[in-house]
Amino acid sequence: MAGVPPPAETDVAIVGAGFGGLGMAIQLKRAGRDDFVVLERAADVGGTWWANTYPGCQCDIPSNLYSFSFARKSDWTTAYPMRDQILEYLHDCARRFGVQPHIELECELLDAAWDPDRGRWDIETSSGRLSARVLVAAPGLLSEPCVPDLPGLDRFEGTTFHTANWNRDYDLTGRRVAVLGTGASAVQVVPSILERVGRLFVFQRTPPWVIPHLDHPVGPRLQRLYERAPAVQRMVRATIWSLHELLVPGMARDPRLLKGHELLARANMRRSIRDPELRRRLTPDYAIGCKRILLSSDWYPAITSPGVELVTSGIREVRESSIVDGEGAEHELDTIVFATGFVPSDPPIARRLRGREGGTLSETWRGSPQAFLGTTVTGFPNLFLFYGPNTNLGHNSIIYMLESQMTYVLSALDAMDELGAGCVEVRPQVQDAFNEEMQERLRDSVWNSGCSSWYLDRSGRNSIQWPGFTFEYRRRTRRFEAADYRLSPPVPAAAAAAVG
Repeated sequence: MAGVPPPAETDVAIVGAGFGGLGMAIQLKRAGRDDFVVLERAADVGGTWWANTYPGCQCDIPSNLYSFSFARKSDWTTAYPMRDQILEYLHDCARRFGVQPHIELECELLDAAWDPDRGRWDIETSSGRLSARVLVAAPGLLSEPCVPDLPGLDRFEGTTFHTANWNRDYDLTGRRVAVLGTGASAVQVVPSILERVGRLFVFQRTPPWVIPHLDHPVGPRLQRLYERAPAVQRMVRATIWSLHELLVPGMARDPRLLKGHELLARANMRRSIRDPELRRRLTPDYAIGCKRILLSSDWYPAITSPGVELVTSGIREVRESSIVDGEGAEHELDTIVFATGFVPSDPPIARRLRGREGGTLSETWRGSPQAFLGTTVTGFPNLFLFYGPNTNLGHNSIIYMLESQMTYVLSALDAMDELGAGCVEVRPQVQDAFNEEMQERLRDSVWNSGCSSWYLDRSGRNSIQWPGFTFEYRRRTRRFEAADYRLSPPVPAAAAAAVG
């Protein structure tokens, strides 16, 4: 409930009510563990799918993969789900599994500190304080918008907003609009607002590889089949998952295996872009897959539409009602839309989590995140990260990875109960060995092939991508291995009360 103080004590505190946080809450409930609370800073559940309301917002993972394996949805209306249906699905999951009473909305985590004397996390939120034995941080990898520090931006007198904070009260009709960026959100936004705006300038720093989108409607007949024969939908889901896994050898081991995708992207461009000079400006100079491969059948037609201008010379400065590009040309504007992505290697929540020695997770990472299995961090007992370092995928559904992490946390809780452990903390040598393995495997991957991307942190390490098949990650997280951790007995209740 919004504005209601969280319980003073809980066994498990979950931060975030997106796919990761809601899924963890549901799995706790299904396992018979009812002593938990979900802290959500927004006014509703949904995570990134609640926050992102920009026109054309759609997932680039097929509908049949973009759902929990334990909560089938048979009535997706498109092969790739639109934002509104994903949000509706998450609302339905919260209701269906009875976790709504555990969710505290408009309750932002402000600070969380591990108290070694009590063996618990002391948590401060915008709605009050609470204490938890275990903390699960599921804020999402792409949750904090990045707005570039452009010269003169503070002088601009028009309207500005990021795609992740879309201004739904602002009417774009007839406006002179600049969209900054040509990534995943831009290729959806630009075609969606094209018919409304008066003039559209697309500022491109680096062109993306774009392959045709295979989205199509899912008719009532197929929806009924999925509803009446769940095994058919499970088979389709498994087939799609397997086909996506076939991308791993090319992405993680030998980028030359992605040549077919590059040829497809080039053919897509040639078919839509007749002007050789424009085609040259839209052609990437890096290996396909080094940055996120984008799906769109209307991006190139939008770029060549009347009233759209592609600017590739950079931005020299922003003025009161214009942007001056790198060649000195001035573009008069009413609106600037930032489609400039996020900064996943320095998440704000890391500045709010303080471990055993009192330092924050951000200070520990120093801009280059590391964890064991992307989930636990030495120095931070009883903390579990979802969508943590080196768990992002370039080829398949992140929900598969999140479900693997949920299984790992449940296994950890069971192990703590069985072994009588009050806290668990991953051993430094275990974490170091895992991260050395990750960097070694990523060295020859397409993501480390030379382009500049958000997969690389400020030290140049790839601290984002998982360098293998998703089934390998599931195997490695299937069971919590106590030998990988330092286990401590619970603090006696009397001692904890005396400290408190």
